[in-house]
Amino acid sequence: MTSVKITPTISPEFVARLAERAQEAEQLRRLPAETLADLTASGFTDLLKPARFGGAQADFPAILDPVRRMAHGCASSAWTIGFYALHNWMLALFDERAQEEAFATRPFLAPAPLAPTGRGVPSGNGIRLTGRWSWATGVMDGNWIMVGALCGPDDAIYPALALLPMSDARIEDVWHTDGMRATGSNDVVITDAFVPEHRLVRVTDIYSGSAPGAALHDSNTYRWPMVPALSLLAAMPALGSAERVAEIFAERLGERVLAYEGVAQKDKAIAQARLGEARVRLRALRGLLRDTVAGIETVVASGDPVSKPVRADARLAAAHIVHESRAVIGDLLEASGASVHFTDNPLQRFKRDVDVIAGHVVFDYDTSRELAGALTLGMKVSRIAMI
Repeated sequence: MTSVKITPTISPEFVARLAERAQEAEQLRRLPAETLADLTASGFTDLLKPARFGGAQADFPAILDPVRRMAHGCASSAWTIGFYALHNWMLALFDERAQEEAFATRPFLAPAPLAPTGRGVPSGNGIRLTGRWSWATGVMDGNWIMVGALCGPDDAIYPALALLPMSDARIEDVWHTDGMRATGSNDVVITDAFVPEHRLVRVTDIYSGSAPGAALHDSNTYRWPMVPALSLLAAMPALGSAERVAEIFAERLGERVLAYEGVAQKDKAIAQARLGEARVRLRALRGLLRDTVAGIETVVASGDPVSKPVRADARLAAAHIVHESRAVIGDLLEASGASVHFTDNPLQRFKRDVDVIAGHVVFDYDTSRELAGALTLGMKVSRIAMI
């Protein structure tokens, strides 16, 4: 009897429930318990998990569309859920022993602040790790954690990701922001925790798509380079938000009568033009996304490493998607009147959330354009550049 691999999906009802809970999630500054229960029942975090550990082992791009659609309900929730699923993929890049330990926890929910703000000093067959990390998305419900650190002796330091049980970390409640509040992205402090060697993976190997898991699992999924994977996934809540804002704007046009004019906004040519422009800009972004993903998939399928110029172009594509999505939202809210700024109106929340998303380091538009342009010209870039 042939077994059939089931790929977890996100239903319209799941997205609708995210929308219903969006205000509650923002007030809680974390995902509501009901959302976590829905997520666990959906099996979505298993999407990119290796088959040998009970996952769907889907092609990497399979994660993008569901996260984009989840953002139609709540950008913060989509961001957090998307990263929970992505971090299952990241765990699959570690040594097999690390995967056996951490994938035994179901569902595996791990924040992963990547900035190397910790120091790992050699100790026996591992390191002693100390540091503080910010932007730990999903940390309030995490059971494991991955953090960036500078490891090794002082004369041979290398950047790595370290995997630890959440019990080795302390959460500092600092996440008081004007957007993306439901992500619960608080700070994490780790003090002199032992991390065995098999729970470390070098950042250079992850960036290039040649981490231990790339050879362990027979799938192109785990040969994707990390920065394109991370940046394209992280752009999806912004794109999905812009799509939903355009839908709501269109719905409002049929209902809104302009004060002091006495005419329906839908009868104003400029309102029609704004909507038409927003829709074509969003179509262009979806086309850019498809082209970028297809290019990387072709290289990965060939067995060749994904070159730095291709990786830089992917980071720029993701940054452009966020930049343009934010602009589309701004243009439509500009024509939506003051009432959209009441806190029970989803339009203002979408705008605040995407404003915060745009501040993520990987979406720095100037840096992304500079790196892509420099590598196109064959110039050298910093060896620690995020590509």
